[in-house]
Amino acid sequence: MKIYSTTVAVALIVSFLLFFSAFSERNDGTFRVGLKKLKLDSKNRLAARVESRQDKPLRAYSLGNSEDADVVVLKNYLDAQYYGEIAIGTPPQKFTVVFDTGSSNLWVPSSKCYFSLACLLHPKYKSSRSSTYEKNGKSAAIHYGTGAIAGFFSNDAVTVGDLVVKDQEFIEATKEPGITFVVAKFDGILGLGFQEISVGNAAPLWYNMLKQGLIKEPVFSFWLNRNADEEEGGELVFGGVDPNHFKGKHTYVPVTQKGYWQFDMGDVLIGGAPTGFCESGCSAIADSGTSLLAGPTTIITMINHAIGAAGVVSQQCKTVVDQYGQTILDLLLSETQPKKICSQIGLCTFDGTRGVSMGIQSVVDKENAKLSNGVGDAACSACEMAVVWIQSQLRQNMTEERILNYVNELCERLPSPMGESAVDCAQLSTMPTVSFTIGGKVFDLAPEEYVLKVGEGPVAQCISGFIALDVAPPRGPLWILGDVFMGKYHTVFDFGNEQVGFAEAA
Repeated sequence: MKIYSTTVAVALIVSFLLFFSAFSERNDGTFRVGLKKLKLDSKNRLAARVESRQDKPLRAYSLGNSEDADVVVLKNYLDAQYYGEIAIGTPPQKFTVVFDTGSSNLWVPSSKCYFSLACLLHPKYKSSRSSTYEKNGKSAAIHYGTGAIAGFFSNDAVTVGDLVVKDQEFIEATKEPGITFVVAKFDGILGLGFQEISVGNAAPLWYNMLKQGLIKEPVFSFWLNRNADEEEGGELVFGGVDPNHFKGKHTYVPVTQKGYWQFDMGDVLIGGAPTGFCESGCSAIADSGTSLLAGPTTIITMINHAIGAAGVVSQQCKTVVDQYGQTILDLLLSETQPKKICSQIGLCTFDGTRGVSMGIQSVVDKENAKLSNGVGDAACSACEMAVVWIQSQLRQNMTEERILNYVNELCERLPSPMGESAVDCAQLSTMPTVSFTIGGKVFDLAPEEYVLKVGEGPVAQCISGFIALDVAPPRGPLWILGDVFMGKYHTVFDFGNEQVGFAEAA
């Protein structure tokens, strides 16, 4: 189960149009699923809410010479969602799925799904038509941000590219309530996370690929094509990497907590200036199933302000800044420990590491996450954000007046609870670079890389690729590096060495 699925409805700007697939087989034994990409415009825009050891170098496997790698070509919708085709059963029944590194189960609609509209609009798996089907029957349920599925486990052969995984445990979805999967053109989800987060402890398909000797190298890699003028949406390579799809060498960081592909991340920079929020470290997850880039409200607000993204006004935030802004500034100048400031002025308590709301504690889920629109004491949260914001301006030697004005402006740019923030397409050239420090290296995102553009010409609309997600310690602060980031950086998921690698995509 994804973290973001249980804590916040992540808003995605997705347009769904149906294409036909073309198949081609290479003489090196790999199998390609050819997919076309259609330009999108605002007329078909649809919003849906849908989670230190030394670096170990990974050799590149040239797909032209290797028979050990399998390739799935991906379809791209508005740079917002990527998916490809698989088949289940004998003879094969075809489905399109999102290849999702943020979850670990495979599910598709079941022929036994009678009362969900989503099932009526998508292909359904029919166990009676498969000679390799084996009954399982164990019940299953997965909850997402604004959608959920429920059903039962079955076992059958699953075909990905030209690989056939035998006796794969998967979920036949018999209930798909809500609108989320009704509007989706993909039929199901194929999880590529670790077994630790698999519902029912089902072995992920990726595990069985390795166990059955279908691929020799325990690695897979993503290339997501962000060029809207090209038909190919991207590639997912099982068993290797395609050297044609990246430049230079990958920077590798170890997986710090198995389940998600989670690793430690350093500071975030806006226009080259450090925000300081992750100076002592944050956690991050590389997630191909998340279209945008999610992070703590504190920093997303600073990014919103810098790029001119529309936000919402928080009167609570403005009240805190009006009443305590100067006090916070004075305490920081007197070198009071930043984490103790909000408790010192009476807005939070202090548990030894961070501020804690003095209001009624609300447990959102077992991941210690809280919704980005706030369920705890708003004054405490506003104070903690103000401390970070004032610190960032002090580092840049701003005047006291400028600092307090800046913080007040940020109170008017908080991310919308709906997740979506519009920006002015005409201002792209004036927006700053936003950068992430991973493995000691700075990874830049330019405005055209973190802004999603819908349509062309005067009717074009632009959406910020950043959304808010707050996860409390010890699991957080947490960033979800979705397709906005993975589109710029070719990503290697090295299962054998338990590490993730990033290199500039080519």
